Amino acid sequence: MHIEIRGAEKLSFRERQVVVMKEMGKSTDEISRVLKITASTVATLYNRARTKGYKVVIILPGDVLGLHNEEDRDEEE
Repeated sequence: MHIEIRGAEKLSFRERQVVVMKEMGKSTDEISRVLKITASTVATLYNRARTKGYKVVIILPGDVLGLHNEEDRDEEE
């Protein structure tokens, strides 16, 4: 899996950290512990980042989802 943040140049370093961790499914409490900041700071950073208009794209190889059909497999071999 590969996570790409489009528009990341608009975000501060801390905002990027919070966004990535949120997109990975981490809770606000987990993020605050890891980054050693308060939960309210995590919420502020996340909300500020959201107003800046970034987009998160998660790229998964097709085989991870079992989406290859028989023709695709034959071409790979």
